[in-house]
Amino acid sequence: MPTISMFYGIIIRMYYAPKEHNPPHIHAYYQGTKATFKILDGNLIDGDIPTRQIRLIQAWIEIHKDELCADWELCQNGEKPFKIEPLK
Repeated sequence: MPTISMFYGIIIRMYYAPKEHNPPHIHAYYQGTKATFKILDGNLIDGDIPTRQIRLIQAWIEIHKDELCADWELCQNGEKPFKIEPLK
């Protein structure tokens, strides 16, 4: 599972196995915790990342939604996703 972005100690990854399960989502890791977020609305699907990091991840998703959707499509075709700019 490649890393597509890193910011403020948060690592964002996306599987790129063909036909990864829906909804389109990312996996976030922070200091031994992890969570899964929907790309389309930024909602937390599962996980235990601290609240401050959840807000940062959701802001990043909102800013990069189009790029994340494009990466999701690549992943659905078994292609490696592109890196996305970190939150600044």
